[in-house]
Amino acid sequence: MKITIEVDCTPEEARSFLGLPDVSAANSAYVETITKAMQGATSPEQLRPYAEALAPMGQIGLKLFQSFVEGSMKAAQRAGDGGRSGD
Repeated sequence: MKITIEVDCTPEEARSFLGLPDVSAANSAYVETITKAMQGATSPEQLRPYAEALAPMGQIGLKLFQSFVEGSMKAAQRAGDGGRSGD
């Protein structure tokens, strides 16, 4: 037996129903800060120190995230070729 329930609500309504905080003000401030930082940058290397400072746990967090993304990409590639990859 399969039961499907469809809920039609806005993100704000879902957040409220689940008891999650409204972080739209913090998100707006974060986006504004990133936008200002990127306005003067002419290359990705100029943004690297800023990105490292914003990353959780600094550079270590950035490296952990990078390894997570690379591992996920490898797993997706293996799944795509039926697990026949030599990785």
